[in-house]
Amino acid sequence: IYTIVPFIVFNSVISMKLTKELLFLPLIFFILCSSIGLSFYFIGKKLFTDSTRNILAFSAGTGNTGYFGIPVAIEIFGDKVLGIMVLGILGFTIYENTLGFFLTAKGQHTTKESLIRLFKLPTIYAFILAVIINFFEVKFGDSYTAFAKNFIGAYTVLGMMLIGMGLADIKNMKFDFKFVFSTFTAKFIVWPLLTSFIILLDLRFFNIYDHLTHKIMLLLSIVPLAANSVAFATELNAKPEKAALAVFLSTLFALFFIPIFSVLFFQ
Repeated sequence: IYTIVPFIVFNSVISMKLTKELLFLPLIFFILCSSIGLSFYFIGKKLFTDSTRNILAFSAGTGNTGYFGIPVAIEIFGDKVLGIMVLGILGFTIYENTLGFFLTAKGQHTTKESLIRLFKLPTIYAFILAVIINFFEVKFGDSYTAFAKNFIGAYTVLGMMLIGMGLADIKNMKFDFKFVFSTFTAKFIVWPLLTSFIILLDLRFFNIYDHLTHKIMLLLSIVPLAANSVAFATELNAKPEKAALAVFLSTLFALFFIPIFSVLFFQ
């Protein structure tokens, strides 16, 4: 989170030709993440009386788009979709490191403390720096390109390790039905429905994106719960055992859900 993710964001932004249409894609997902996260933050107030509400808000608003989504996208659509995937993932990443982090931190910290912790996260600064470098068309050498490729593999491995380490830390495996049901509702019902609605609006009125981009948008909406939920929950002491179990269960569910969804909608 503090080293590999900022580098992935930085490298992805400087490597792409940014246009208004492409920059609009992470904005769409950031708005979706924020809207769903805030909605479940207030829903959680009626369901939970502790910091479970905070990790619910974070988990509902994001997904395992990078660690899980990138390898799945490449397997289904090929390497050509990596650029589109990364732009979409940027929206999730910015949410996780801004509003998502803030909502999680609020469970154990004051607003001031949450904001201080938020501005210590390096991903925000990596994104801003990359946009500036991209704007001025600064070029990096071949040695940098070879070095940067290693981070993609490390990125995927890191995500799976986060889930495993989170499960290993669970001392009392207590199944919280309300929490799991709420996160599954957000991830596998609310997310694809809202994303499908946005795609329909684009098809009917705007025609900004092509068919392949729409498929990538749908894929990003159905990935399992974010592995970063475990890391943030652990860092901020916001029920990491619940986050780890929910992430694990959603990952197992996605192993069946995504192939079925792909057959029905990605042909």
